[in-house]
Amino acid sequence: MHHIEKTVVAAPMNGDLWDLLAARRHVGLRRLVAPGPDDAVLARILEAAAQAPDHGLLRPWRFVLVPQARRDDLGAVFEEALVARDPAADDATRAAARAKAQHAPCVLVAILVDDPATPVPGTDKLVSLGCAIQNMLLAAQALGVSSGLASGGALETPGMRRLLRLSAHERAICFIGFGTAGAMKPPRPRPQPAQFFSSL
Repeated sequence: MHHIEKTVVAAPMNGDLWDLLAARRHVGLRRLVAPGPDDAVLARILEAAAQAPDHGLLRPWRFVLVPQARRDDLGAVFEEALVARDPAADDATRAAARAKAQHAPCVLVAILVDDPATPVPGTDKLVSLGCAIQNMLLAAQALGVSSGLASGGALETPGMRRLLRLSAHERAICFIGFGTAGAMKPPRPRPQPAQFFSSL
């Protein structure tokens, strides 16, 4: 019997996917306005997260929605974090910190689940979370929903841990906002492959 070698030819990237990747834009949470995704659209966005690579099938991440009814609680955590950094913060600065919690009609917190009892390195788990987030951003784009990420020192505070009910091996990584772009910045220049690719 003769061995027949097969040559794998890369299929061209689907035009819709390429356009989706190129069209995705970060929209700051303060520029995300109503309407946000309804329950069905949010469910589809979360389904996209489930397609992320997952070494060991650990699902080393989860996402917590901060509904409108709990935004004041989030604002209190932002104010608490501000006062911890700057005890002399005036009333206007404190109010601005609380107001950040009202940005974006839909806000999720991305949480890394890094149980040390598992043999998978923490870096693998963080990469998996990053992939899940990117899947969500692309799914949102495909569904006509604008999105953006936000971080900040408040994510590491005891108040945030209490609000999110984090366990000892969990860490809040970033906020993900979804909504409608109230204003769009011009697209930033994208790097060319030659700027980040090389061969040994």
